[in-house]
Amino acid sequence: MYAAVEGLPALGKSEVLALLRLYFPNLLVLPELVREVVEREGLDPWRDRGKLTEALLAALPRRQAQIRAALEQGRMVLEDSHLGVHAAYCAALDDQGFLEAFARLEPDLLWPALFVRFDAPLEVSLARQEARGDPRFFVPGEVLARMSGWLAAWHARRGDRVVTVPADRSPAEVLADVLHALELRYAPQPAPEVLPYLVLLGRPAAGKTELIQFLQGLPAAERARAYHLGALRVLDDFPILWEKFVEDDVWERLGRGRLHSRRCAENYAVADPLLWDFLLHRLGARIAAAPARPGETVVVEFSRGGPGAYAHALPLLPPPVWAEGAILYLSVSYEESLRRNRARYDRDRRDGLLTHAVPEEEMARTYREDDWEELAPKEAGYLTLGGHRVPYVRVRNEPEPKGLGDFARRFRPALEELFELWKNR
Repeated sequence: MYAAVEGLPALGKSEVLALLRLYFPNLLVLPELVREVVEREGLDPWRDRGKLTEALLAALPRRQAQIRAALEQGRMVLEDSHLGVHAAYCAALDDQGFLEAFARLEPDLLWPALFVRFDAPLEVSLARQEARGDPRFFVPGEVLARMSGWLAAWHARRGDRVVTVPADRSPAEVLADVLHALELRYAPQPAPEVLPYLVLLGRPAAGKTELIQFLQGLPAAERARAYHLGALRVLDDFPILWEKFVEDDVWERLGRGRLHSRRCAENYAVADPLLWDFLLHRLGARIAAAPARPGETVVVEFSRGGPGAYAHALPLLPPPVWAEGAILYLSVSYEESLRRNRARYDRDRRDGLLTHAVPEEEMARTYREDDWEELAPKEAGYLTLGGHRVPYVRVRNEPEPKGLGDFARRFRPALEELFELWKNR
């Protein structure tokens, strides 16, 4: 269908069409031809009447071809104003040059099947024109009155289908009436199928946070299409752990003594092994309170070490993670983990995800051994967790990725494989 929006100036026609262009991308929304020509040619719409007529007549064939091509493709066309409105202004200004050309052209032009007229008192248009602050296109009240009468008579003579939308109302009411008149119904695009939960594991400094930063930097459409991940919500247990360290500092100052940790050089080490389980229960509570939404991927990131560490830790996560999720394990040797752990440390930003370091005593005690390969001996496959077949992929993350290309070459195939395992689970 071909429809045009008309009415007095500054009643919101262009603004509504801009919204429709955004929310209905299959529509062809065309700007007002007169204004387009005036701005392109640098014309004064009041003094350059003859030049404006010549420029309009030169631009008209291309505009008509655009409309015909879109209609042939099955697209709906919405035009801001139309030549009938310009003819009405010409009649009000006694511009006989354009009116004579219009009389010759009118029978052969492609006209809208529907005219949507924004209607409001003259005073509303005048006040909004003042607020718009563009004197080039300010139209006085007497011209508007003559224009409106001529346009109404023109529509009546032609028998046009005209739907009136009262424009002196809230934007929501005006927009609702326009959508109804055009029979437009918004249909949300289906969310791409993505992994609802991604459990990201690996030794400290294995590259988990760097991978998340790479994924967050991707355009959403590319991340969903190529990596099968939606909008990322990251749950990391380190900030909770650091909070416990800081709380212990306070208890120590109060004379109670440290409850969960001990000082280790200029850093902290875990003193109570139950703290590791506490962290996962805290993450689980956050997941239970806010499960993954459609089109979202909740990334659960943590490290565990020692004999049977992951075998013990993974079942502590809540059932939705295993019913709908998958595991990506970043494999680095203990020596590489230790090297990166030292390299990233920034004493002044010890609480940062990319600047904290595990004390070397803790590294040796907790992370030298890792039970992942014992738990999942293949590079890809399934684990049984919470009664569900949970897919996993192991990625060797050595040497350290140096740029976007390294990340893409290493992790896109891994996540594609993980997604296929997830779909076939």
